[in-house]
Amino acid sequence: MTPASLNIFSSRLDAVCDEMGLVLRNAAFSPNIRDRLDFSCAVFDADGELCAQAAHIPVHLGSMAYAMRDIVATIDWAPGDQVVLNDPYLGGTHLPDVTLIAPVFDAGRLRAFVANRAHHADIGAASPGSMPISAVLHDEGLVIEPVHLVRGGAPCDDVLQRVTAATRNRAESAGDFSAQLAANRAGGARLVQLIAGIGAAAFDNGLVALNDYAERLARESLAEIPAGRFTFTDYLDDDGQGQTDIPIRVCLDVSGAGVVADFTGTAAQVGGNVNCPLAVAAAAVYYAFRCLMPGQTPACAGAFRPIALRAPPGCLLNARRPAAVAAGNVETSTRIVDVVLGALASALPGRIPAASHGSMNNVAMGSADPAAPWDYYETIGGGMGAGRDGGGLSGRQTHMTNTLNTPIEVVENRYPVRVVRYALRRGSGGAGARRGGDGLVREFEFRAPAHCTLLTERRRHAPWGTAGGGDGQPGSNRLNGEPLPSKCERELRPGDRLVIETPGGGGFGKP
Repeated sequence: MTPASLNIFSSRLDAVCDEMGLVLRNAAFSPNIRDRLDFSCAVFDADGELCAQAAHIPVHLGSMAYAMRDIVATIDWAPGDQVVLNDPYLGGTHLPDVTLIAPVFDAGRLRAFVANRAHHADIGAASPGSMPISAVLHDEGLVIEPVHLVRGGAPCDDVLQRVTAATRNRAESAGDFSAQLAANRAGGARLVQLIAGIGAAAFDNGLVALNDYAERLARESLAEIPAGRFTFTDYLDDDGQGQTDIPIRVCLDVSGAGVVADFTGTAAQVGGNVNCPLAVAAAAVYYAFRCLMPGQTPACAGAFRPIALRAPPGCLLNARRPAAVAAGNVETSTRIVDVVLGALASALPGRIPAASHGSMNNVAMGSADPAAPWDYYETIGGGMGAGRDGGGLSGRQTHMTNTLNTPIEVVENRYPVRVVRYALRRGSGGAGARRGGDGLVREFEFRAPAHCTLLTERRRHAPWGTAGGGDGQPGSNRLNGEPLPSKCERELRPGDRLVIETPGGGGFGKP
C-alpha cells in the first residue's frame, strides 16, 4: 500500500471505532457511560489481534489487546452473535467493566471482530456502586464468563435477565446493555461496508501493512532508549484489609530485540482488592511505551510486538483466582505506569515527566433501599506531573483513565446528593522549574441515607518529582471534618459532608 492509502485505511478503521463510541454514548441510560464516557470501542482481526481503537480508556483497550486472542479462540462464532463477559481471569479487568464482542463475517468468512467495554455502576455487589472493600472476587458482584448474549441474531433473554436481575435498577442496566449491543451492530455494519468497498483481499493486506508500519514506528522509538537494565520501585498505600506500603518493582531490560518489563520483586497478591490480572498490567506497560511513540503510530497490535511482560504467577500483577481485583484495575494500573515511567526516567534523563496524581480517586455511592434504590460511581481527576517542555496541567484525569467528570447538574438531578464545592486544590502541585499540576477538591452533601465506598491512593506516598523537582502533595479524604482511610466504606446520613482532596502532580527541575 502507498503511504496515502495506508493512512486512509487506518483512518477508516478509526472512524468505525469512533462511530461505535457515539452510538454507545447516545443510547446509554446511565450517567457513568453517557456523561463520564467510561467506555471503550475497538476493532480486532479474525485472530483477535488489535487493529484500531478510539481514543477512549487506556486500561480497557490495552487489556483487550492483550487478552482478546485467547477469548475469541474458545468460541464457535456465527453471524449475528454477540458474547458478553466480565471475568477478570478470562479476559476482563474488574467486574463492573462488561465487554461485548461481535464477529464480522463477509461472504460467509470470519473477517474481524468489534468489541466494546463499558463500566456498569451496578453489577450486583452488595454495596452500591459495585466497588466494595472486597476480599474475594465474588464480593465484587456477578461474574460473567464468556457467554452468548445474542446467538445468530436472536437475543438470549435468559442471559440478559440473569445479569440484570443481579442489579438494583434493571431498566437502567438493560438500557446500557442495549446500547452496547447497538454499538457493536453499528461497528459491524461499517466494517462490512469497508470490506465491500475495497475487497476482502485489500482489507486483509491492509491489516498486515498497518501492523507492520506500527511495529516499525515502535522499534524506532524504542531504539532511542539506551541498551541496559533500568529499575524503579514505588508503593501502593494499602489494600484496604490492613496491608500497607505494598511494593511494585520493575526492571526494564532494553536491547536491540525490544523491551522486557520484568516485575519480579513485586509484592505477592494481597488480601484486599488491589490485585490485578496480567492483562491489566500489560495495559499499563503498553500505555507507558505508547507515550514514547510518535502521534501517528496506529493503535494496533504491531505497536506492541517489541514489548514483553513478565510477572510471577501469584504476584500482585498476575493474581490467581479468586483474588479480589476491583481496585487493581483502577489504582494498581496507575501505579504500574508510575514505576515504568520512573525506570524510563533514568534511561532517558530529562525526557520523562514527574509522577501525576496516581489515583483515580474512586467514589462509589448509593442506596439499597428497595423503595428508592440508586447506584453512582465516579472518578476524580488530580494534578498532572510536570515535564521538561511544560508545567503539569491541573484537575485532569491522567494515564490509565480518560473519562470526563460527571456534570454537577447531572449528579444533583439524578441522585439525592449536592455538590457543595468543586475547585482546584491550589498549591498542591510539586515545586520545580516547572510546577506540577494542582489536584481537585470535590465536596458532597448527602440529602438522604446512603452507603459510600472510597478506593483511593497517594494518601501516604506522594507523587514524586523528577530532575530535582518536588513531590506533589498527597491527597486526603474527610467525612464531616474527620480523616478517612484511603480505602473504606461508610454509612451516611442526611446532612453528612464528604470531602475528597486529590493529589497534586510532581514538579520537574530544581525550583
